Amino acid sequence: MDFNSSGGGNDLHNNQYHQSEESKPLLGEMSTPTPPEGNNNIKMGAGPCRRTLHHSSSGMRYKLLQEGDIQVCVVKHPRTFLSKILTSKFLRRWEPHHLTLTDCSLASATPTGYMETALSYSTIEDVQLLSWDNAPKYCLQLSFLGGTVLLQAANSYLRDQWFHSLQWKKKIYKYRKVLNNPSRWEVALKEIRALVDMALTSPLQDDSIHQAPLLIISTLLAENTNLSAQEHENIIVAIAPLLENNHPPPDLCEFFCKHCRERPRSMVVIEVFTPVVQRILKHNMDFGKCPRLRLFTQEYILALNELNAGMEVVKKFVHSMHGPTGQCPHPRVLPNLVAVCLAAIYSCYEEFINSRDNSPSLKEIRNGCQQQSDRKPPLPLRLLRPDPPTPPPLPLSRPPSLPVSPPPSLPLSPPPSIVNSSEILVELERNNNTANSKLKGPAGGDSEPNLIDCLLVSPNLSALSIQLPAQADRVLGCFALILKMLSDYDDWRPALASLLQPIPFPKEALAHAKFTKELKYVIQRFAEDPRQEVHSCLLSVRSGKDGWFQLYSPGGVACDDDGELFASMVHILMGSCYKTKKFLLSLAENKLGPCMLLALRANQTMVEILCLMLEYNIIENKDTQLQIISTLESTQVGRSMYEQLCDRQRELKELQRKGGPTRLTLPSKSTDADLARLLSSGSFGNLENLSLAFTNVTSACAEQLIKLPSLKQLNLWSTQFGDAGLRLLSEHLACLQVLNLCETPVTDAGLLALSSMKSLCSLNMNSTKLSADTYEDLKAKLPNLKEVDVRYTEAW
Repeated sequence: MDFNSSGGGNDLHNNQYHQSEESKPLLGEMSTPTPPEGNNNIKMGAGPCRRTLHHSSSGMRYKLLQEGDIQVCVVKHPRTFLSKILTSKFLRRWEPHHLTLTDCSLASATPTGYMETALSYSTIEDVQLLSWDNAPKYCLQLSFLGGTVLLQAANSYLRDQWFHSLQWKKKIYKYRKVLNNPSRWEVALKEIRALVDMALTSPLQDDSIHQAPLLIISTLLAENTNLSAQEHENIIVAIAPLLENNHPPPDLCEFFCKHCRERPRSMVVIEVFTPVVQRILKHNMDFGKCPRLRLFTQEYILALNELNAGMEVVKKFVHSMHGPTGQCPHPRVLPNLVAVCLAAIYSCYEEFINSRDNSPSLKEIRNGCQQQSDRKPPLPLRLLRPDPPTPPPLPLSRPPSLPVSPPPSLPLSPPPSIVNSSEILVELERNNNTANSKLKGPAGGDSEPNLIDCLLVSPNLSALSIQLPAQADRVLGCFALILKMLSDYDDWRPALASLLQPIPFPKEALAHAKFTKELKYVIQRFAEDPRQEVHSCLLSVRSGKDGWFQLYSPGGVACDDDGELFASMVHILMGSCYKTKKFLLSLAENKLGPCMLLALRANQTMVEILCLMLEYNIIENKDTQLQIISTLESTQVGRSMYEQLCDRQRELKELQRKGGPTRLTLPSKSTDADLARLLSSGSFGNLENLSLAFTNVTSACAEQLIKLPSLKQLNLWSTQFGDAGLRLLSEHLACLQVLNLCETPVTDAGLLALSSMKSLCSLNMNSTKLSADTYEDLKAKLPNLKEVDVRYTEAW
């Protein structure tokens, strides 16, 4: 009898049909690519039986079956009676089975009846769809020597799913055997191409469809390492289509790495590996689960660097990963690139690290690396310095009897609060409790960042002799350049600063002058960025740890410019520091010497810093105050700012003189300039209640408000007063009791600063961007708070 899927048929008695598929070439089994239109009959085996694959015309996709329920019937017959048995209306009984498609056989969960023994794929000669008159409905035919297995599904979709899954399992099993130990590589290459074509044209849609061929080829390459360079390239080109949407498995990554190392100038690197690496960087979620993906990406970048104008090629690659728009659309690219760079940089120092027994800590490196025999037991250490004496404060305006000291010659003799590296004392942790209490700032709870701890002195490094091999030196230069390129993208800079804030580099790298010089460009970019989420990452991630601010400030292990970068960092941090007064106190404690030295060189930022220290009474030591005044008067810019400071102090004394009204309300539409002119017109030492409601004042007016010593009630309803002004008020108006911020643009960032204003008893945050968490935090930290208005906020 004749039967096939389209109603026509061919004689199944043809001798070619009985040819064992074990002896057929696998290339003969491959289906040709599906044409855009029309049906495509795909030849199965060498026989004339033809079937139309439904996915060719309808585009139907199926998930690869691993197991499922199906009806089974087995007919054992001599081949000459096959057609009669299949057309008989009296087929044997059907048995329900739960079949599992393993890697090598079709097995039942209940090995009884027809499926008492598993059916090996090697014994299956052909898989066909049965679709002719009077045939069992939704049925598959599995032909084996001496019989036929019929599988009946519940519907046509399940039948087709079983059909394609069985075909896939059967063929992948054969390719695994054929490519296990090939005798001739030209034949193996043909089979690899056929395997790739089969995976690309399969109607099955499953991750394993492309991964299984890659694993087979990966195993083949792992077992045959003595391949020529041309064979390498041929195999890579053959499997390239599978890599467009799949990560290469670990052994294949090792093969790719070897090719990148041995033939970095091969066109395969550019044409085949580029899309693979791009996909890895865009879609990889965790290099820890597959570290060879990271190694392959690293070797690919190094291969690009070996090309002519290699650094330009690397730059173009990084730019292609960012994209032409102003914002990178792939959120995983940056962290993956940074992970690759960190691993590569660490590998440059790995030999040096492994060659050292009992590798010292970074603080020991800063102290010059004690000899092994001189080391103390491993107790926790902290760098401390003696506390200077605190004599009575000196008035800012110099008395007439006080002679003007001439400009000091460089360098200045350090005042008592300046610490040389030779004065650093290493104290045991058990002695730190008393010292830490002396170093804390005047305001803020325990949860606030302790900037004094963040600015611990970093003594000069006794230079370590770190000489990298030539290859490691090239690797370091390449990946340091990538970090510099990443910092040039505005949209990547916040995330990059956050990733680098914990200083994820080995201590040997931080002691290597070439590395810190290369990385200085990145830190400079952070210091120039006006966004707080970027430049705040210059500080340490937590107190007691070093940050980039410490490493690149004078006395730090990476400082090589006499403080120019330090001045840039201080300038940007002063504008957004959570506690400006506290930040100044930390600088006075630990960096006063560098600040004075840079001020002597007419650095405007440092001149402003010294003036603010005097204005806010940060410096209590009389001799230190005199040295600061002398430093300011040594340059024209310092002299001008100091004169302005003295004028402001005289105006402040007049403003704070007892007298004037106790209550004051400014007209609507008043500005910051209007408020400044009003307060400069007389004495307001008695002013307790000030209303600026419905005016046009901004955070800039906080500079005037902090001069009012008696202010207890402040109304800022419906003004443009923001977070920066709140931070300044929280430092200076500790006696404020009533504050109205209704309908102002303040956010959690500014409202959190109010936690230091312990006298607040009434606070109106109606219609602000207050969050519930910030509200709970404020309630916990303000014990005197009795009246609170949080309507129309998240905390309402």
